[in-house]
Amino acid sequence: MTDLRLLGIYVFSKDLDATLAFYRKVGLEVDKISGTFARTTMPGGGMIEFGTDELTHSYDPGWTRPDGNSNNTINLELASRDAVDATFAALLDDGYIGHLAPCDPPWQARFAIVMDPDGNFVGMHSPRSVEDDRKREDG
Repeated sequence: MTDLRLLGIYVFSKDLDATLAFYRKVGLEVDKISGTFARTTMPGGGMIEFGTDELTHSYDPGWTRPDGNSNNTINLELASRDAVDATFAALLDDGYIGHLAPCDPPWQARFAIVMDPDGNFVGMHSPRSVEDDRKREDG
């Protein structure tokens, strides 16, 4: 096996300022590098990068924006169960679309999903432990 690590996630953005406003409201500290590109480095070193369609076309002229709902969810861990509820409510108050209201799924973390301005699902979790996940899965 080769040395492999997840570098990050790249989010295609129609309107970079609107996209950054959403992710900042969720709690990310995002650096806008240029008018077409922004980045946040997560604890542990992974990144979420944001680029406009214009930027993508500059190196991939044949690129077309995916159509339809996202098949993936960008999952973020918030500080607490209350933070999930408060952030979900604040995002809805600002006009963002909630996909899944805060709930308590089997993995024992508070969880909610909101759509970002580009239609990506963004999951918000309260903290949970790998040990608790293993206990639940092992029965």
